[in-house]
Amino acid sequence: MFNFIKPFIATIAVAGLAATAVSAETRVTYKSAKTTSSYYQMAVQIAEAMKAGSNGDIIVTVEESQGSVQNVMEVRARGGDYVFTTPPVLVRLAQGGKAMFDGKGDPAFDEIRALFPIPSLTMHFVMSEASGVTDFAGLEGKTILLGKGSFGAREGAKYLKLFGLEGKVNIADVELSGAVQALKNGQIDGFVTAGSFPAPNVIEAAASTGVHVLSLNDEQIKTSKRTRLVIPAGTYAGQTTDIVTTSLPVVAYTTTKMDDDTAYALTKTYWESKGNMGTAAAWWNGVDKGLMTNITGKIHPGAVRYYTEAGIALSDAQK
Repeated sequence: MFNFIKPFIATIAVAGLAATAVSAETRVTYKSAKTTSSYYQMAVQIAEAMKAGSNGDIIVTVEESQGSVQNVMEVRARGGDYVFTTPPVLVRLAQGGKAMFDGKGDPAFDEIRALFPIPSLTMHFVMSEASGVTDFAGLEGKTILLGKGSFGAREGAKYLKLFGLEGKVNIADVELSGAVQALKNGQIDGFVTAGSFPAPNVIEAAASTGVHVLSLNDEQIKTSKRTRLVIPAGTYAGQTTDIVTTSLPVVAYTTTKMDDDTAYALTKTYWESKGNMGTAAAWWNGVDKGLMTNITGKIHPGAVRYYTEAGIALSDAQK
């Protein structure tokens, strides 16, 4: 009887250790963007960084998304393992039941909480050196590629209207994917693109043909109602001065369904891994604690714990 009990107890102990090991692994679903976008690539990098930075304790599964609105809407049916990216403005609209969320309000939207900022959607008005354009007034009579259906295309068209250039600029009927080649061939004088910086298509254009990325003045930034952002000198080939432009902040969110320890671990691992991610992809180098001011809503209590430990100041509205 005694000999039987010992292996039986040992079996229970091993099973208990295995259960502990399993429960120590945190699984998270990260809803990002279309697989063709830079933000999907960022999501994959975050997943890899979480696994490496946590020694395998945090496993992130990346899901493709059709856009930020879908990401917010899915909050209604998701659990505590859900992380998603969206501009803070969409969270405000969802919580207020406005615009695309009109008539679609849900109490779950009030439970959305921020974790950390990721690279912003940054506006680039890219003009060839041959065009001689160095400011927005110089766009008159030029041929510009805006692209179709993207945030950058909509924002670019909005700026032309706001700055008195509507109908004074020739809009090229070319997909954004062909922008660099069209610029090289002289088919267009410039193109508009929005994405994290440094933007791959701007890097290519600057290296191959020479470009000037336009800066906005303070009044233009105010008129745009977007967030001011500075692209440091030297980001692109031939860029000797800072570029002052606008951006749409993007943040990783979860909800109050996520436990504090998981939110803390995700946030801590993200910031501690950001340097390594920046070595692999330069767009992470544009993220620093200064972007925390772009988070206009509440931050998850678990993430607040990390920011308090790290000495990163938060506003009362964020806590």
